[in-house]
Amino acid sequence: MGPGPPAAGAGAPPRPLSLVARLSYAVGHFLNDLCASMWFTYLLLYLHSVRAYSSRGAGLLLLLGQVADGLCTPLVGFEADRAAGRCARFGPRKAWHLVGTICVLLSFPFIFSPCLGCNATTPEWVALLYYGPFIVIFQFGWAATQIAHLSLIPELVTNDHEKVELTALRYAFTVVASITVYGAAWLLLHLQGSPHMGSTQDVYDQLGVQDVPVFRNLSLLVVGVGAVFSLLFHLGTREGRRRQVEEPDEHSPLLAPATARPLLLWKHWLREPAFYQVGSLYMSTRLIVNLSQTYMAMYLTYSLNLPKKFIATIPLVMYLSGFLSSFLLKPVNKCIGRNHSGAFVYGAMSFLDKVANGLAVMAIQSLHPCSSELCCKACVAFYHWVMVAVTGGVGVAATLALCSLLVWPVRLRSCELQAPPPHKSPKPAMGV
Repeated sequence: MGPGPPAAGAGAPPRPLSLVARLSYAVGHFLNDLCASMWFTYLLLYLHSVRAYSSRGAGLLLLLGQVADGLCTPLVGFEADRAAGRCARFGPRKAWHLVGTICVLLSFPFIFSPCLGCNATTPEWVALLYYGPFIVIFQFGWAATQIAHLSLIPELVTNDHEKVELTALRYAFTVVASITVYGAAWLLLHLQGSPHMGSTQDVYDQLGVQDVPVFRNLSLLVVGVGAVFSLLFHLGTREGRRRQVEEPDEHSPLLAPATARPLLLWKHWLREPAFYQVGSLYMSTRLIVNLSQTYMAMYLTYSLNLPKKFIATIPLVMYLSGFLSSFLLKPVNKCIGRNHSGAFVYGAMSFLDKVANGLAVMAIQSLHPCSSELCCKACVAFYHWVMVAVTGGVGVAATLALCSLLVWPVRLRSCELQAPPPHKSPKPAMGV
């Protein structure tokens, strides 16, 4: 007898996600995006200009956060994969997302609020110890939310078109998050300074201890709005279940088809020149973005001596212009492609990016010329050279790394060593 008809629904393609499901997933990283925008743009400014901590102390706290983020990202990813299948009711990735969200909600407002129990005579190192645990908890929660949200994409959709669409929606809400933070900051600063006229207007145009409520309210607004969108994510997103391995039956082939072996193991990547070429390029470009975002507010405040409302409007204009220029990348990608791969590569690049940013900020803060006051005459030129020389020097390094890719293109030489030898089928025995 011939094989029977296939079972109903066997091999049928999965139904595409509805628009509501796609939007529900896209808003799942909105809280992280809000917090990241405020972290990079206003942390140093808040600690140094508003709380009057030393430049080294402020840089040390940012370095602590970047190192904690860099270490937590691969660890959370490893544990999230191990937890697959244990949370049968809620789903392992949504469970990690919920844990990360709670950590962010409970810790982030304390970073941008005054030290509880501290006063004018409290030593600075005590305040730094106070903020340290909140920063570590926040970075752990941020990493858990990010990894869980990204790893949900292959669980929700199967084809590349839907994956690209989810990623594009996710990035769209990242843009909305940054616009929200800068718009809210401008509104809070505007409302604070509007009643003050006359001689006191110049005082309220400069950052100081009177701006503590502005940053505290901004952090509360960030976590409040982010919590609402996280709730929408959990209500509207259903984590897919991995398909169970099918049991063989009488219609199954005797020999399973050969599966593709992994291209390279992590130890082989370390012997690839392309790994270091791409790593240098990625680290340099991320340094340009993060350092310019971190020190733009300091440059506007101390070098240009602009009113404090510009710490919201100028970053907003920069972000919108960068977002519009990103549309030029689509035709560029079609011309040069997007050739790179490997989970180890992404993890290593992410760790390198975060630690390098923290070390760079700490090095810059250690070179701050004013030791006894917030900003002396020397710091006017200091932030000017940070924006010109540091970011420009990193830009030259990024250009050299890009040129190395053009001269020596990405070519994985270990592929030949990893490729399995061709299989020679035995000759059939001659019948008698």
